[in-house]
Amino acid sequence: MTEYEIAIYGSTSGAVAAAIQSARLGRKTILISPDEHFGGIQIEGLGSTDIDNQVEFQNSPAVGGLALELHRRLSQHYRRSEQLEEVISKRLKVPEVWKFEPSVLERIIAQWLSEFPQLVIFKASLVEDVSAYFFEATYEGDLLAAAGISTIVGREPSSQYNESLAGVRANTQYTQFDVPVDPYKVTGDHSSGLLYGISTEPFGEDGQGDKHLQAYSNKVPIQKPDGYDESHYELHRRYIQAGGTLYTPRLKGVPNRKTDLIGSEAVLATDLLGMNDDWPTASRARREEILAETARFTKGLMWFFSNDESVPPSIRAEWSKFGYCLDEFPDNDHFPRRLYVRDARRMVSDYIITQHTASEDGEGEDQAPFPVAIAYWPTDTHCARRVVRNGLAHNEGFVFKEKHHQWKPFGISYRALVPKRDEARNVLSVTCPSSSHVGYGAVRLEHQFWELGQACANAVDIALGAADSKPIDVQDVPYDALRERLLSQGVVLDAALVGKPDFSLLK
Repeated sequence: MTEYEIAIYGSTSGAVAAAIQSARLGRKTILISPDEHFGGIQIEGLGSTDIDNQVEFQNSPAVGGLALELHRRLSQHYRRSEQLEEVISKRLKVPEVWKFEPSVLERIIAQWLSEFPQLVIFKASLVEDVSAYFFEATYEGDLLAAAGISTIVGREPSSQYNESLAGVRANTQYTQFDVPVDPYKVTGDHSSGLLYGISTEPFGEDGQGDKHLQAYSNKVPIQKPDGYDESHYELHRRYIQAGGTLYTPRLKGVPNRKTDLIGSEAVLATDLLGMNDDWPTASRARREEILAETARFTKGLMWFFSNDESVPPSIRAEWSKFGYCLDEFPDNDHFPRRLYVRDARRMVSDYIITQHTASEDGEGEDQAPFPVAIAYWPTDTHCARRVVRNGLAHNEGFVFKEKHHQWKPFGISYRALVPKRDEARNVLSVTCPSSSHVGYGAVRLEHQFWELGQACANAVDIALGAADSKPIDVQDVPYDALRERLLSQGVVLDAALVGKPDFSLLK
């Protein structure tokens, strides 16, 4: 592989962005993908983007560079370019103009990549060659692990970085059970065992760290799957019997009357609590087993919502309005091919994005963080566990719009993308930056990955220098030169220019 200057590993949005920008800069680039399809979760069902979709803030002014170019290409397809340009120039808040169909995005990405015949795309697992610069661009951090770079999986204790939102959450209100639900197979009988989906793990102490992850999810197909086990949905029946109201899907402005589910929209929606903990460090074969298990459960859940007689007729009627999108995922029976991996391995470097980075007080934060993109989103993580607490079913770990946390948009530091110098000098992390569990929750948006991929490509181009110059370590890339590059490419770098959330708009 010595003929390549840059090797990008992954199939995510960040991988695509890094490949496009590297090719534009004329670098000999190879995109190595363990997957057949390129675009990450955006081409696997996440069409209702996290842009301008929250009442208390407007984050579209932070979208720039390749991320904005992507949406301009999408708008050309949907013949809404004039509307998009008006939204941008007047700073209008129109969520629908940022939404798209996964199949359309996948075609646009394929066309975009094809514009660079010198870009080599290779579909295979990890390869090793110290002669190139490498980009970690998977959701899981597989390249970081293979390279021996420090990573972490799970939730740090609150004491590690003095984060009030870290670790076990003594008070989880978002998507919490709003009615008492007995968790035991035989009601009231502790010895009978727990219902499917509830962990036997003790609740633990407030702020305690663990190896759990925020829940992943799949999307919306409705048909009874092979291997359907009705006992897996007894918790849902108990919730109904206790007076709880099940979630129903809704249209969100995705073109052609499509929608998506992200799992966090109700107490018992499609978040797969506890089913994904092994995913980050599992072998590829084990990941395929987890994918099959979670797909079977999710398909069964949709069928349960639509057909089980314990579900109120009005709920069944609503779910029955939805079904497979016949023009999406045709190679997988119209069901998304991958999980929505919200966090996995995170790099641990000399600089770490934490809750404080995203906080208005910014306690202990460097005021010159060398930004390469703007993170404009709350510290957002879905529940990590479903356990027994005080004899009842309890969801634990959601962090989102905490009333006591005044968050802010912030610059994602270049220093969070580079490993410790003694671990690697030719690797940059696009999708698994150095961050705490809480801090990563503000960074992990797809349009932000596009911009991080663009930043990494520019950084390595600077590191490589001219043909007759000696390459430098990624840690030594001069920020002023990188900043000038990114600004010339339309990337937004000043968090002070994009506005702030208005918390008075929250109920």
